[in-house]
Amino acid sequence: MAQTIRWGILGCGKIANKFANDLKLVEDASLAAVASRDEARAQAFAQQYGAPTYFTSYEDLVSAPDVDVIYIATPHGLHHEHAMLCLQHRKAVLCEKAFTLNSRQTVEILQYAKAQRVFIMEAFWTKFLPQYQKVTEIIQSGVLGPIKWIQADFGFNPEPPVAPRLTNPLLGGGALLDIGIYPVFLAQSLLGIPVDIQAVATFYDTGVDEQCSMVMKFSSGAIATLSATLSAHTPVEAVIAGTEGRLLMKNRFHNAIGTVEIAMGKDEPTPIEVHREEGYGYQFEARHVGECLRKGLTESPVMTHNDTLQQMQTLDRIRAILGIRYPVD
Repeated sequence: MAQTIRWGILGCGKIANKFANDLKLVEDASLAAVASRDEARAQAFAQQYGAPTYFTSYEDLVSAPDVDVIYIATPHGLHHEHAMLCLQHRKAVLCEKAFTLNSRQTVEILQYAKAQRVFIMEAFWTKFLPQYQKVTEIIQSGVLGPIKWIQADFGFNPEPPVAPRLTNPLLGGGALLDIGIYPVFLAQSLLGIPVDIQAVATFYDTGVDEQCSMVMKFSSGAIATLSATLSAHTPVEAVIAGTEGRLLMKNRFHNAIGTVEIAMGKDEPTPIEVHREEGYGYQFEARHVGECLRKGLTESPVMTHNDTLQQMQTLDRIRAILGIRYPVD
């Protein structure tokens, strides 16, 4: 693997812009090419972020010899198709979350990547952010005691016109896969696979969830209450409480601007210092992918294939409870 990791970006939407911006902050990484089926968008994107090449065909991007790894930034309803396309051309992949629409698609991709011996990782950027690292460090120290309770929310009210990906079943629309995945990730990454799940939701006319709430019980005896909504702006905060103390993840807990506070017993919370960098925060996962590729790994030791599969299996369980079905199910 070349010392400088050469990136391609598949899809030139909002999140791709943020990733391309932060890629400039990654040492030994370059943006080699981008692709969008809209030529004007692809050309403007390449010009804005200094990519020497742009394509109007995803097939051309995955065939480009000067691209080492491809960041898939399309809606999650298209991830299976695009990840398989990359893997068929032996391109390493960083695929946005939700990784796929269901666990069957996830298994297909991961098994094919393993057979091809090609690196693939879900782009769950929160797991690589400094405040999440700080939270896990504090929990593992034992100072909070056993974790007994987690509460997390994520909600916003999209401005019209509402993006089709939020409501279209073909694109995996709905609050759960778009933003509910963050509270689910937080609970499962800290507590493991839930042994019991209860859930309720309200729905769009298209059949996908406008908002949903879940209560999860874990084998340790811990409980998590999680919610997501596409009809209201919520605090986007999390509380992680143990027998001795609690952590508060505030100011958008999933995001690089998130803050962390700690409180012991009944004490008032006090801030915890967290490492900060410029940018949106996507550079941390991009750096990790570069490290993995230079080591010749086909799987991240941090965001493992099993992490991705277990998370998708839990999302499947929640959808089954709520009665949400996608055409690919």
